[in-house]
Amino acid sequence: MTAHDRRVGATTLKRLRLSRGWSLADTARAIIDAASRLGQPFGSSVASVQRSVARWESATAPILPGERYQLLLAHVYARDPDGQHSLGLGSDFAELLNALAHLGESERRLHELRALLVRTATDAGGGLLALLGPTTQHAMHAALTDPTRVDGELLAGMRAAIGDVNRQVGSIPFVRLQLLLAPVVESCRRLLTDTVAPPLLSELRSIAAQAYTLAGRLAFETRDDEAARALYSAATDTAGRIGDPWQRAVVHMSHALVTLYSTPGIDAARALVDAAVRDARTGASITVRGRAHALQAEIAARAGARRHAQAALSLAWYDMDGDRDGDPSSSSFSPAHLRGFDGLCELYVGDPAAAHDAFARSAQALTRPRERVQRAIVTTDQALARIRLGDPRAAAELLHECIDGASSTGGRVATIRLRRARHELRTWRAEDFVADLDDHLIGALGA
Repeated sequence: MTAHDRRVGATTLKRLRLSRGWSLADTARAIIDAASRLGQPFGSSVASVQRSVARWESATAPILPGERYQLLLAHVYARDPDGQHSLGLGSDFAELLNALAHLGESERRLHELRALLVRTATDAGGGLLALLGPTTQHAMHAALTDPTRVDGELLAGMRAAIGDVNRQVGSIPFVRLQLLLAPVVESCRRLLTDTVAPPLLSELRSIAAQAYTLAGRLAFETRDDEAARALYSAATDTAGRIGDPWQRAVVHMSHALVTLYSTPGIDAARALVDAAVRDARTGASITVRGRAHALQAEIAARAGARRHAQAALSLAWYDMDGDRDGDPSSSSFSPAHLRGFDGLCELYVGDPAAAHDAFARSAQALTRPRERVQRAIVTTDQALARIRLGDPRAAAELLHECIDGASSTGGRVATIRLRRARHELRTWRAEDFVADLDDHLIGALGA
């Protein structure tokens, strides 16, 4: 962190304060009031807190606010001057996080602050527009009244809001994420039925396809399969009108995973994966192509087709090892995720020991908050490998970790995998370690 970065952070904090017409003392009082509302009353005076505010804004030697002050500042700036939650692009809260980043705060801590305030905004069903940001909210209202007013800034704000929701997967329960995404989904539906200027229409369709796909996944996770099917149908149709097949491949892959866990058998999921592979092979994203081949390998392994699974997995690694600079996909698929598919193929049609090691390597690399759900899934599969290696007690130890991961977000796939793993332990149902696992499952998931 350079001196210039710190000065930028300090200047941003000062600009935020002045934009609300606050003096240093006013800011100190706002912080003290926030502490009182949160049940954390300060023992410090206004003058003492004011001196801290001045040090954060110092033009010569600014300092990073401590964690308690960061939390209180987050609560202060998470609401606009009218008292409404506003966390999106262009909001005071977004500017606060930017200032803290320049002053040296870690990305992980900033993610925790954002996740905490998203939870706060969605308490009791509130905060539906929290991630849109004030500028985007005004622009969207105008565009819904007159679609000729759709512009690049509005579309950028909508895409940023979708990205914000997507990044909170693993940190925020799925039902809350549905609340945050709902305004964008509805706005996309309405704008696509109007006459939007042709230069912006392709970008709007891309945003809509992304929003519908994520909304379909969230509907599935909250066990609304009918809504999920309708959303995926809308996403497929919209993505097909964009012009680059890789975007429709992304929809097919998400839909395939949902179908695999909501429809008996694998034929319906296989058809979607095959469609994804066809689109990905003619699309511009190598990352999407690699993910499509990985899913094709999983489906083949589940069907017992060892050679087909190995061939598809080899293609996936070939794609992921290639030059992906400039890849247009915003997919989070990575070699760590692909190692999980290595493990799945070994688990179904190969060596359980090799599967266990692949899962362990994958789980170890899935450390970001966004990857928490995937880590729970991979670790559950690792436990299955331990069962097949004849070590059920060690498997149960892993499953305790998976239960905690699944219960924090309500992930449906992780829960299904956990139940399947528990079924594999039925031979040892009289053992204490299985009884302990059952108690944990019932307490955390009601399963």
